[in-house]
Amino acid sequence: MKDQVAGTDPPRLKADAIGFTDALVIGLNSTSPAYSLAAVIGPLVVLVGVYAPGVMLASFVPMLLIASAFFYLNRVDQDCGTTFSWVTRAMGPWAGWLGGWAVAMTGVLVVGSLADVAVTYGLLTVGLDGWAENQVVRQGLTVLLILAMTAVCVIGTEASAKLQNVLILAQVACLLLFAAVALYRVSSGSAAPGALTPRVEWLNPFGAGGAALTGGLLLGVFIYWGWESAVNLTEEVEDSATAPGRAGVWSTVVLLVTYLSVGTAVVAFAGTAFLADNAGEEEAVFALLAGQVMGGWDWVVLLAICTSALASTQTTIIPASRTILSMARRRALPGGLARIHPRFRTPDTSTWWVAGVAIAWYLAAHQISENALFDSLTALSLLIAFYYALTGLACAVYYRRHLLRDLRSFLFIGLGPLVGAGLLAWLLVESVADMADPENSYSGTSWFGLGPPLVIAIGIAVTGVLVMAVQRVLDSAYWSERPGVAPPDATARRDGG
Repeated sequence: MKDQVAGTDPPRLKADAIGFTDALVIGLNSTSPAYSLAAVIGPLVVLVGVYAPGVMLASFVPMLLIASAFFYLNRVDQDCGTTFSWVTRAMGPWAGWLGGWAVAMTGVLVVGSLADVAVTYGLLTVGLDGWAENQVVRQGLTVLLILAMTAVCVIGTEASAKLQNVLILAQVACLLLFAAVALYRVSSGSAAPGALTPRVEWLNPFGAGGAALTGGLLLGVFIYWGWESAVNLTEEVEDSATAPGRAGVWSTVVLLVTYLSVGTAVVAFAGTAFLADNAGEEEAVFALLAGQVMGGWDWVVLLAICTSALASTQTTIIPASRTILSMARRRALPGGLARIHPRFRTPDTSTWWVAGVAIAWYLAAHQISENALFDSLTALSLLIAFYYALTGLACAVYYRRHLLRDLRSFLFIGLGPLVGAGLLAWLLVESVADMADPENSYSGTSWFGLGPPLVIAIGIAVTGVLVMAVQRVLDSAYWSERPGVAPPDATARRDGG
């Protein structure tokens, strides 16, 4: 690829830096399984009761269908910008730019919260409860942690992968041990008074009714979000045409197994009444159960949440920074953001920009209100649903001339991604309607007559349009690109996929 800014061969991201397993681990850690499950299980039980595992199963369906779109689009375009690059190729620069902006902003919104959780539970794990409750200490350590994780990302993808391998082992081991002990205590009759016996019927997502399922699926989108970080590393993964896409698909499958096993164990041990009563405690629900399940080994659960948030703090920076890099290379953003470190061959400028904006938002949110950070996390569902749906639609549009070639192409490249996009578009509309009511926000307050999460999402969208308009005036090269279609052999390549 020629450098469109300087007209010379630019430094490239380090090719073949990591393998399939490393990409899979990064995809898993990006979702922050322990943190996501702990944050969602209480509110989910409020909506659907014992059918929470079933809703987690139903939420897996659109994720798998969109993962299929990522797999096939990555085969024809190994660009680290993923959604931005693919949507641009399929549907034109305007849609592509908005998709890229949504990806970048999700990282900005969530990195501070994840780092805050990692710091809080790290302090609780070692018994420094007083530090965890001190706002100045906790926020200061959170900023330092973001800077440290950003430095790891800049130093190199190999270093990131090695750290992620350690963190995923610690996290999964702690989660499975917690689930095993909880189920054992349920079966032995030594669980909490409200404990329930697990039943197969819990896997029925329609058990609590359609309205409850809608709300539950919105939460489900959040717990699965992040697996595509593996695909954002496509330029740095061995066998880049197929390995990143396969890692993304397998990430969703592994997450499904993890969520169903741990979610079932939590519902069985704690019972629906306890989880509903503590739904407002966010990720603290695991901390409340840790002592009951593990006794003196409660630090194991605290460590699981800490490592989960710590790993995701780092990996969430990856898709945002590489999307910005891709946009800058195409001159959709200022060319300076396309800089690649000459030694480490990572996108250092865009990575530090993501960290800087994320820190600024984290500190500003705390100044706005005590609950603004949680409201910004709720706004994530709109951005996530938007760019996932856009990617699914782009897959069908890009391959539109090849969908009737065979049944496999029709199902996995056309119908599947379209169904996934349709489901997520429906959830997007439902989210907007829900967030318009201030009473449905975490804080229950009103901003301009709307719920704070919706206002935050609208603010991000408006800011994006303004940035896009300014860049369009300053440099119109990117906006001259025209959408295309897949080459004749694009769906025929298998390459081990």
